Amino acid sequence: MQAGGRLTAPGSFPPPFAVTCVPHDVPAEPHMSQYSRGTEAPWYQGRDLTEEQRAIFRATSRLSHRAKLKALAGEGPKSLHPLNVPNFDPADLMPQVEDHGLVALSLFSGGGGLDLGIDCAGFGHVASYDTLEAAGATLSLNRPDWTVRSGPEGDVKSVDWKQHRGVADVLHGGPPCQPFSTAGRQKGARDGRNLLPDFVRSVLAVRPQAFVAENVAALAGPKFQGYLRRSFYGPLAKAYHVATFQMSAHDFGVPQRRRRVVFVGFRRKRDFARFVVPTPTHHMPGEPVDGLAPTLGVRAVLGLPATGYDAIAPTIRSTLTGPRHTTSILSSASAQRAWAKLGIWPNGVAGDRAAASAFPAKNGDFRLSVADCGLLQGFPEDWHFEGATYMALGQIGNSVAPPVAYAVGVAVAEALHGRGWSPSR
Repeated sequence: MQAGGRLTAPGSFPPPFAVTCVPHDVPAEPHMSQYSRGTEAPWYQGRDLTEEQRAIFRATSRLSHRAKLKALAGEGPKSLHPLNVPNFDPADLMPQVEDHGLVALSLFSGGGGLDLGIDCAGFGHVASYDTLEAAGATLSLNRPDWTVRSGPEGDVKSVDWKQHRGVADVLHGGPPCQPFSTAGRQKGARDGRNLLPDFVRSVLAVRPQAFVAENVAALAGPKFQGYLRRSFYGPLAKAYHVATFQMSAHDFGVPQRRRRVVFVGFRRKRDFARFVVPTPTHHMPGEPVDGLAPTLGVRAVLGLPATGYDAIAPTIRSTLTGPRHTTSILSSASAQRAWAKLGIWPNGVAGDRAAASAFPAKNGDFRLSVADCGLLQGFPEDWHFEGATYMALGQIGNSVAPPVAYAVGVAVAEALHGRGWSPSR
């Protein structure tokens, strides 16, 4: 096993950590459809603003909206940035592996990050499930031959997973990360959006040869170790051997700071023993490592003029994590400084490059488009997102970077096929 991975056999658990335990008497989680949306959602907590601050915020929002409308009507200031021509194709990071006979079932499919990476790794497709209608439309648009269940049909809480038993070789998914993310309240099991137990339920019902789960790195941190043992490792221990490790998107050529924890489980001990945690294929810009290719900086990726400084992007935030529709991918104050140093405006992403060029940011920085954000997440340009701008950005920001999913998919296929097999690209 490569450094960074942690292996557990059935009936055993990872080494102990200092933990903050989640109470055992957590109330049963209500069905997500019972929750109202927006500011009425039970997990929403408004910012503590004075009336004066709120008035300033509203006035700024109105001015920005008017400026956008004028720009799109051709009445705004002269464009500062011509249409950019990207210098990066994520498909090069995922050379298509020939179909090797294994098929995969997808949960929490979203915009298709795991689905696309696993597809490129040579797996056939059983079905994809997600509650977002727009996500279902995205998957159907890009893979019209796939079976896609979205809306009420895509709700993992109501699916009889036994229908896929004996069909799916691998089950994969990234349950909602908001209950565990350091960017949120970290309520864990007490957050109604926590669907990790439903992922476990699906695995035990389908009984695939292997499963892959992905989430924010904080889930594997000290705060949630007790919860993981009770709700994840414990229920799976009698049937699966589990590898737990972390992966960073930039280590696989994706120009973004994005660290995630990955859980890979195998029913058979011999498959588990053959599994090798994917190792980096790329190094950070300006930090060469022998044998690794460089990950491009954002400006180079997007085809922007050189300024003497370039770096990978801060983590792209999902626009679906808040109660209001937004087109800002800004994740933190430190991220704001990082974007500013790059000369890129992360607030108010445009629907396409023409709209971005027509609406220059007030400070003169380059305005991003949905297509640009897709590239920074590792989606090829020919993978299109359905829905309004905020919905497309939400699918991107919530997704697994496809090249990361690809690396995991290839490693799982190698473990399941055994010695002598290698991916044919």
